[in-house]
Amino acid sequence: MKNNDLLQKLTDEELVEKIVVHKNTILFEEIYDRYAQKIYNKCFGFVKSKEEAKDLTQDVFLKLFTKLSSYKKQAKFSTWLYSFTYNLCVNFVNRNKENKINKYSDVLKDHDIHLHIEVNEDSLFQMRVDKLQKAIELIDPNEKSILLLKYQDDVSIKELQILLNINESAVKMRLKRAKSRIIEIYNSIS
Repeated sequence: MKNNDLLQKLTDEELVEKIVVHKNTILFEEIYDRYAQKIYNKCFGFVKSKEEAKDLTQDVFLKLFTKLSSYKKQAKFSTWLYSFTYNLCVNFVNRNKENKINKYSDVLKDHDIHLHIEVNEDSLFQMRVDKLQKAIELIDPNEKSILLLKYQDDVSIKELQILLNINESAVKMRLKRAKSRIIEIYNSIS
């Protein structure tokens, strides 16, 4: 059996453990091969520019190699990696906020007004996709991250607690606020 075949049979967690122990860039290439396209797509979802998404993807993997030892197996590796990616993207977007000027700035200024609205998950699933994509682009990057982790990457509340290092009620409150916010922005888009 080829060495490449052996690598492909390793779980992500086993592979990460070997990378951390041996600091082997060849092993790291397997992680890159497994996740590069997914990470690029997640980055592109934040920046909407192919070049910036490519740069962010490279940044994710460069930083990932040095941060792999901080992965503690409390969540699946893929979940941890997606959270790592979202955090990097949020930081990038926050540093470049001046590029986010848009016609909905009045809506964005008043972001706490309608947080009392009770939102069930069915409301999110009934939204028009194109309008929802616009709304996702307009919410705060941190709110976007938690929504994408929960509903796109199917991360559980328990895993979100671990990733965000907050308790269950705080996770649920952040999700509630993010859902309320996206509904508010969605309804303001004509």
